[in-house]
Amino acid sequence: MNSTIKISFFSTALAILALPAVAQNSTTPTPVTAQTVQQRKENQQDRIGQGVKNGELTAGETGHIEKKEAAINKEEHAMAAADNGKLTAADKAKITRQQNQLSKQIYRDKHNGAEQNTQPKSEIGKREENQQDRIAQGIKSGQLTAGEAAHLENNEAKINREVKQDRAANGGKLTPEERKQVNRQLNHESHQVYRAKHNGRRQ
Repeated sequence: MNSTIKISFFSTALAILALPAVAQNSTTPTPVTAQTVQQRKENQQDRIGQGVKNGELTAGETGHIEKKEAAINKEEHAMAAADNGKLTAADKAKITRQQNQLSKQIYRDKHNGAEQNTQPKSEIGKREENQQDRIAQGIKSGQLTAGEAAHLENNEAKINREVKQDRAANGGKLTPEERKQVNRQLNHESHQVYRAKHNGRRQ
C-alpha cells in the first residue's frame, strides 16, 4: 500500500515539474525560417512578372520595383550572415514591413493607368514586347534575380524613351538610321536577357 502511494505521489510530482516546460513550449514563437521569407519574395516576383506580361507595369516601373526588391534581398543576406545563416524574429519583422511597403507599390503601379503596349503594330514595338515577355517569364521562373530584372528593365525603359523622343522629332516615325540604331540596342539587350537567364543565378 505504502509503495503504491509513493509511486503515485512521485508520478504527480513529475507531472507538476513538467508543466512549466510544456507551457513554455506552447508560447514559444515559431522559429523564423528563410523559407517563409522566400515564399513572400516568390509571391512578389510572380505579381511583378504578371504585371510585366500583361502590360500593367511599364519597363520603368518594373525597374524601380525590382531595384527595391534587390535592396531588400541584399539586406536579408546581410542579416542572415550576421546570425549564422538564420534570420531572427526581429529580422523577419523588418523584412516583412519592407515587403508590405513594396507590395503596396506594386499595386499602385499596376493600377495607375500607365501601361506598356502589349499589342504594338510596328516592328520595333513588337520586338520590345517580345523582350518584355522574355523578361516576365524570367522573373516568374526565378531565372532572373531582382537585380538582373532591374538592370534589364532600366535598359528597356531607356530604349523606350529614346524611341519616343525620336518619333516625336520626326512626325511620329523613326528614320531608317534611327530604326537601325534601335535594332542594334535591342539586339544587345536580347543577348543580355539570354545571358542573365542562363548564368546559373536564381531568385
